[in-house]
Amino acid sequence: MIVAHQRSPAGSKASTTLIRGADLVAAPWKNGGGVTREVGAFPEGAGLDAFTWRVSIADVAQAGPFSRFAGIDRTLVLLSGAGMLLDETDDTGAHAVKTHALTQPLDIARFAGEARIDARLVDGATRDFNLMVRRGAAEGETEVWRGDSQHTLSADVVLLFCASGSVSVTLGGEVQARVLEADDTLRIDTPNALSCAVKGAGAVLAIRIRHT
Repeated sequence: MIVAHQRSPAGSKASTTLIRGADLVAAPWKNGGGVTREVGAFPEGAGLDAFTWRVSIADVAQAGPFSRFAGIDRTLVLLSGAGMLLDETDDTGAHAVKTHALTQPLDIARFAGEARIDARLVDGATRDFNLMVRRGAAEGETEVWRGDSQHTLSADVVLLFCASGSVSVTLGGEVQARVLEADDTLRIDTPNALSCAVKGAGAVLAIRIRHT
């Protein structure tokens, strides 16, 4: 993990942390149906019932119900595998609400954490990216960036997750770019109109989190 500081145009310092995918630690799901690797959370070290936001990568090996998280808004992005269908039903489990289909890499599903969700695997195991934010305490948005692009970052926290391939990221007036490989994340705390240039053939998930 590498931590640095970058000055924004407004004069404040944005703190950056490079999180390597190889350093992420695997842990069992809340319901024991899979394995998750936490990329970041706030407050740091917060448990599953106390975080304001949490970002993780999950390996889903079998069909079954998702863990339920009351008061949490969830965003799920398919990273690899043939995909999965997330069947959302009412609290009785008898009436279908909708099916969230993630069948292509970087497909996105958004749903409430308290919703009753059952996952069906299309053809074998999948890997997905998971953003969870506590409703009323934070808001999160997720974008997919592909190829060379220019952006301006403003948020309490920005996470740039390399979903596939390899990309280089240059912030502000930096001379040296940071290279992200698949599953690497560049975390940027308190960017304020900070310029961001991305180059490479890989794909990036850009997550902006604002505390409310």
